Amino acid sequence: MALHNTLGVKGEQLAVDYLIQQGYQIIAANWQQHKFEIDVIAQDGGELVIVEVKTRATNFFGAPEEAVTPSKIKHLVEGANHYIETNEIDLECRFDVIAIVLNGISQEINHIKNAFYPEVE
Repeated sequence: MALHNTLGVKGEQLAVDYLIQQGYQIIAANWQQHKFEIDVIAQDGGELVIVEVKTRATNFFGAPEEAVTPSKIKHLVEGANHYIETNEIDLECRFDVIAIVLNGISQEINHIKNAFYPEVE
């Protein structure tokens, strides 16, 4: 497995562990269906939380959360809609980003709640 893939898998597991520690119920990790992929689907009280995890070995080239582009947001919103409709979910939904900088010495986790809102067309 390529180094960036290994880092991503480790980051997603750290994010899941972090969310559990914060009292979230994990519904799915690395959910994939058709063309959609969501890193973590969780429940926080009465909210469905769609979580995008971005992990980097350094923030030298920018913070990990800066990699959540408008096209990535659009794809996440479409995936969330598909998940909600397929599973007939009746909860409010929010989109969070967990940005992780993980190197051999330390780890930094930045949980950004309501990181973005779906655009209404």
